[in-house]
Amino acid sequence: SVRRYVHLSTGNYNEKTARLYADLSLFSADQALASDLGMFFNMLTGLSAPVELKTLGMAPFDLKRRLLSMIERETGRSTPESPGMIAAKVNSLCDKDMIDALYRASAAGVRVLLNVRGVCQLLPGVKGLSENIRVVSILGRYLEHARIAYFRNGGAEELYLSSADWMPRNLERRVELLFPVASGDARERVYDILMSYFMD
Repeated sequence: SVRRYVHLSTGNYNEKTARLYADLSLFSADQALASDLGMFFNMLTGLSAPVELKTLGMAPFDLKRRLLSMIERETGRSTPESPGMIAAKVNSLCDKDMIDALYRASAAGVRVLLNVRGVCQLLPGVKGLSENIRVVSILGRYLEHARIAYFRNGGAEELYLSSADWMPRNLERRVELLFPVASGDARERVYDILMSYFMD
């Protein structure tokens, strides 16, 4: 029988910059992911019209909408007894809709941890606006290039990798992907990597 395998990455299949950029990738035999990627490549090559994918978010079609929906879901589920949590690692954060959604999440008591390597137009720690948001940046030998997003989701945690930064050109004008990290070992490893960016 035919079995499909997929390799998804947060970036860099470029042999030169791959020596300098630190990315994360996922190698999977998950057939739902494989099916979505088959449709994705059919859309890219013009063999089919854009269709809604089940497991993948794809810019410029629905990736931004999915991210905003997850931020809003976290905002709606957050209570003083069980506060929500969003943690993300991106290279740039300058999309106004994303920033406004994170401000609303903070105002609702959601704890927001952001690792932004470069441009960040969100102002953290402003009373009444972003007091629950912490932003850090990591400088080192390699260019930190992986994009990771975590949502507590009321205990049904979700973790994603993506090629897209949270800026208009990535979310609205380029082809980018967001994909889930669902398996236990891989998810635990990626979560540990993400949270290590917020340690002293």
